[in-house]
Amino acid sequence: MTTDLRDFWQGFQSGVEVAVHGAEADRLLGVRDGFLRFFHDGLDRPAPVAVVPQPSPVGEEPHDGLAMSDEEAIERARGRAERLLERLRGHYHFYVCTEGGLHTVDVGGAPRYFVRTWTAVVGSAGQAFGGSGSVELPQRLVAGLSGEQIGMAIPGTRRSGGMISSLTGGLESRRSATGVATLHALSTLFYGVLESRPIRRR
Repeated sequence: MTTDLRDFWQGFQSGVEVAVHGAEADRLLGVRDGFLRFFHDGLDRPAPVAVVPQPSPVGEEPHDGLAMSDEEAIERARGRAERLLERLRGHYHFYVCTEGGLHTVDVGGAPRYFVRTWTAVVGSAGQAFGGSGSVELPQRLVAGLSGEQIGMAIPGTRRSGGMISSLTGGLESRRSATGVATLHALSTLFYGVLESRPIRRR
């Protein structure tokens, strides 16, 4: 480990502190799950992880509805994470935002619609993005609908666990999707910089 990485780890001796846009419990827990998996399971560095909710500041325009493309979802997450960094610079190690998004893939000449969660992680090490697995919207839900109408046809409510939970019958949740997306973003951010422990062969 280089001197720079030793200094990097010394900053985490008392724990990893993460500012997260919003206050939804499942998103906060998902971000925490992703950090724990990366630092504890991946790097074998059992530092405590604290996630701190950060409500939108007064005057920030809310985003209505689901992002209608991966690009829009990533841009929303990136913008909010960067604004957290600008507002709270120096108070936290990482600044994070997650966003759900819809994306379209042409299969056999016809569009198929999928949803997934994106996470943006911003900090002194740079910025990176990660996505969860995609879940296809059933064709019977979207047949004959336009793009904007499809965004309103996605099942699920915040109380019931969101769209991922509804589409998978509860086998996947907003929390687990956020955890995977966060893990993927951290893996990209530190790829080639922090060495994970050897993969255990089964």
